[in-house]
Amino acid sequence: MERTEILSRVDHTLLAQEATWPDIKTICDDAVKYDTASICIPPSFVREAREYLGDRMTICTVIGFPNGYNTTAVKLYETQTALADGADEIDMVINIGALKEGNEGYVANEIRTLKGVCGKRILKVIVEACLLTEEEKITMCRLVTENGADYIKTSTGFSTSGATFEDVELFAKHIGPNVKIKAAGGIASFADAEKFIRLGASRLGTSRLVKIMKSEAAE
Repeated sequence: MERTEILSRVDHTLLAQEATWPDIKTICDDAVKYDTASICIPPSFVREAREYLGDRMTICTVIGFPNGYNTTAVKLYETQTALADGADEIDMVINIGALKEGNEGYVANEIRTLKGVCGKRILKVIVEACLLTEEEKITMCRLVTENGADYIKTSTGFSTSGATFEDVELFAKHIGPNVKIKAAGGIASFADAEKFIRLGASRLGTSRLVKIMKSEAAE
C-alpha cells in the first residue's frame, strides 16, 4: 500500500495538554502538505484553525475527552460549540462507568443525542477498548451501530493502551455495515498502519506517520 494512500486515512493528531497555537498551526500545515484525512485537535483551537485553514482541511475535535464522564448535557454543549466554531467531525468519549454498570440506555442516548446534533457530519465514538472486556467491546459495536454513529474508535491515547490489531479485528466482526473503524493510539509505523487498514480500519489517529515523512525529508 502506498504511503500516500495510508496518509489519506490519517487523522493527524495533536491533543497534548501543553499544545499551543504555533504547535496546532504546524499540524495544520503538515496535514495540508501530506494530504491527510483531517487534523484532530483540542476544541479550544477549532475556531482559530478554521479561520487559518479555510476549506483546505477537515477539522476533527474531541468531546468529553479523555475520560468520558462529563454529563450528556456538557457533551452536547461541547459538540454544539465545536460545530459552531467550524469542526467537521466529532470524536466523543463514552461514559465507561455507565457501560460497565450495564446502563446501555445511558450510553445509547448519549450517542443518539450527539449524532442528532452532528447530522450529516461524522461522529466517532471512542470506547477506550483497553478498559473494556471483550463482551463490553461487542456491546459497544452494537450500540454504535444501533444509534447512528459513523465510527467506533479504539482509544483516546491517554489510557493504559492504544489501538491493538485484536480490537480492530473484533470490531470488524461485530459492527454494522454502516459503521467504520478508527484505530488510534500508539500507531508508530507505516507497516502497523497498513496492517490496521487491512484488518478493517478506515481511519487512523496518529501524528507519528507525518513525523516520519518530515524526518525522512530532512535527511
